Amino acid sequence: MPGVSLDDLRRIDELQVRYLDALDRKNMAAWAGTFAEEAQYICTTAENEDAGLPLALMMDDCRGRIEDRVKFVEKVWAGTFQDYQTRHFVQRLACTAARAGLYSVRSNFAVAFTRSDTGESSILAAGVYDDLVDLSGGQALFQSKRVVVDSPVLPHYVVYPL
Repeated sequence: MPGVSLDDLRRIDELQVRYLDALDRKNMAAWAGTFAEEAQYICTTAENEDAGLPLALMMDDCRGRIEDRVKFVEKVWAGTFQDYQTRHFVQRLACTAARAGLYSVRSNFAVAFTRSDTGESSILAAGVYDDLVDLSGGQALFQSKRVVVDSPVLPHYVVYPL
């Protein structure tokens, strides 16, 4: 991608792999570890985006809320939902320098899930990730991850971030 070094692309891709692996292993602490200290995670629908609506499926607009999501999934909701296994698939589409050490990254994604009660696999969500990645420190981290799902209604409830 023009203006982006191969080393920077490698670091960005490695961050995305850490993010996906943490979610597929249900390691919420590792998921939170992919975010910078000043970060946000927002999951919304394309319908809301197109209409300019600030509605979200998940709105963790600061580091404290990202950490709260970890606690909710691991402690508060534990044992209260039918668990499922996810598998994330991602394709980076674009990467541009936003400013010194920050990159704007857009990727397609699809998340398959397997229900623990039936063993049936289906597509949970598909859409785009619009990320702002900070490479200025020793480790690549998301400063912002905006998940925009294509469908206004998902086929299954969502406990884990997408």
